[in-house]
Amino acid sequence: MEEETTLAQGLRVTDDSAGYDAACKRVLSEKAILARIMKACLIEYQDCDVKDIEEKYIEGQPEVSATPVLPDEESPVITGMDTVDKSTREGMVTYDIRFRAIAPGTGDPIALIVNVEAQNDFYPGYPLVTRGVYYCSRLLSAQYGREFTGSHYEKLKKVYSIWICMDPPKERRNTINRYRLVEEQLVGEGQEPEGNYDLLSIVMLCLGGPEGENYDGVLRMLDVLLSRKTGEREKRKILQDDYDIAMTRKIEREVSDMCNLSRGVREEGRIEGETGAVLRSIKALMRSANCAADKAMTMLDVPEVEWPKYRELLKEQ
Repeated sequence: MEEETTLAQGLRVTDDSAGYDAACKRVLSEKAILARIMKACLIEYQDCDVKDIEEKYIEGQPEVSATPVLPDEESPVITGMDTVDKSTREGMVTYDIRFRAIAPGTGDPIALIVNVEAQNDFYPGYPLVTRGVYYCSRLLSAQYGREFTGSHYEKLKKVYSIWICMDPPKERRNTINRYRLVEEQLVGEGQEPEGNYDLLSIVMLCLGGPEGENYDGVLRMLDVLLSRKTGEREKRKILQDDYDIAMTRKIEREVSDMCNLSRGVREEGRIEGETGAVLRSIKALMRSANCAADKAMTMLDVPEVEWPKYRELLKEQ
């Protein structure tokens, strides 16, 4: 019998929105999902079959969390991909999902990171694309001492930073934008082989829902997968029938757990303001004092007329 994956275990946390965000990242780390993102957004894989990407080109198992990486250490050992990039001089960067893939035709490895940006604010004090540039730069600089040593910069591997924005502004909904290095011939016709400078790309996938244009392909797949409104049975049917994603027992369990978690987040979001604060105090006191709800409400001076409301909310938790 198939053992429960780390992903499935993580999705069982149902008490807050942070848990749901983590669940999204774990579901997105599935090779079947990553392969379809890569085919839709990465030039190297546009002519590949998604099954080949999934089975031949994605190396190992994409990591959602791993042991910290220390780029400043002098060891020249080439290591695998980790989600934490820690430098004593530059600080620490944590990537949501990080993995390697093989470029078709050349056999060269490509480093990819996938970031899930679930913030309601698309501009959290800075443009997200600038963070993507920084992440790519860190991935490139971290290769020194791992992919190459000395002055062998020709061994630099291409990197991607892929952002999935779940709640972008209206004008960015259902769009995919790519940002990369290009050559400009300012004087004369001198030309550098593209492979020598095409070493970083940022891709922004902005979801938008069925109401807008361009609701198709990978945008629809991700919207269905990450939606808090779409039910478990409908998600499974769409992913299997429309995107040929085999519903193995493992994936079915993971989707089911994420849907259960989503329901928990919606319920938590419904209880707001003072009511939510009082409810949390009641629950905390019941645990710490090992007492019944009525006694906790008495100790907290909750008006007796409000007791039925809190009893009902406690039943729903």
